[in-house]
Amino acid sequence: MQVPLLDMKAPYEELKDELDAAYARFMTSGWYVLGTQTQAFEEAYAGYCQVEHCVGVSSGLDALHLALRACDVGPGDEVLVPSNTYIATWLAVTYAGATVVPVEPDPRTYNLDPARIESAITPRTKAIMAVHLYGLPADMDPIMEAAQRHGLVVIEDNAQAQGARYKGRRTGSLGHLAAHSFYPAKNLGAYGEAGAVTTNNAAWAEKVRVLRNYGSQRKYYNEHKGFNARLDELQAAFLRVKLGCLDAWNDRRRQRAEQYMEGLADCPEITLPCVPSWAQPVWHQFVIRHPARDALQQRLTEQGIGTLIHYPIPPHRSEAYSEMGCGPGSFPIAEALAATVLSLPMGPHLTADQAAFVVERIRA
Repeated sequence: MQVPLLDMKAPYEELKDELDAAYARFMTSGWYVLGTQTQAFEEAYAGYCQVEHCVGVSSGLDALHLALRACDVGPGDEVLVPSNTYIATWLAVTYAGATVVPVEPDPRTYNLDPARIESAITPRTKAIMAVHLYGLPADMDPIMEAAQRHGLVVIEDNAQAQGARYKGRRTGSLGHLAAHSFYPAKNLGAYGEAGAVTTNNAAWAEKVRVLRNYGSQRKYYNEHKGFNARLDELQAAFLRVKLGCLDAWNDRRRQRAEQYMEGLADCPEITLPCVPSWAQPVWHQFVIRHPARDALQQRLTEQGIGTLIHYPIPPHRSEAYSEMGCGPGSFPIAEALAATVLSLPMGPHLTADQAAFVVERIRA
């Protein structure tokens, strides 16, 4: 049996008629940039996330970057970021001209540890970026309480958690702003690059709208030094279709996650994901830890099972941030995770038989 990490063809096969019809509507519309498809998706996704405003942009990284700029984060400011995250979270801060201040994760959930935030705040701190890593919500209430005490803005990196809930509330509605990625492999994935910013702050939403479009509300009248970061109209049309399936597809992911949890529960060397009582994750990835991760990955590859490491190099140890001078051991929790995590096959089209095969091979 061959088990891919994620079946990228199956979503189209399931939704072929609806997606083909969306393509046809786009092609015959005669309007291909910032048209009715983008507006309709923004309205639908804002409602889904339980917020007032959604602004479609060209990628998850652009969403993070423009969210920071919308609330005037820039040179001289510091932004608290997880030490354990994909590098895009850090890059957005750098693009805005601000300084990244890494904060270690909770070693149980792998998300930003609220208990470590207070000691990282300085007079220059302007914002906190909380990542809902692997589809598990960060513990947002204490993060928001710390931000309120210090007058900080909280931006959710919701790239991996579309549809997740924290204490009954949707991710994407928990911070002051949230950035979303619709990269094809995400739970809500486009067929190319796409992203969005959600917020209840009308002024910030409007600033993102202006910044994404060359800094202009009216053609050729530029109020800001903006960017070309618009959501593609065709991707918006596809996303409208797939949004209608998101909750059902997340439920399928949960079924496979439960199967993994039960099947691997008594494997002594494997650390399974921790799901706090207040969280309803959406299992963008199912990530285990193993002390001999590389050997395990190689054996699974030999058995036809796709896996991936999310992520093998923490941002502070990457060449891109070598100027920070962070040697080995600078952020030991993030480094320990990078050395031991392994993502197993996961997705809405992973079958029960495939998941059972993965469990059986790991146990063997």
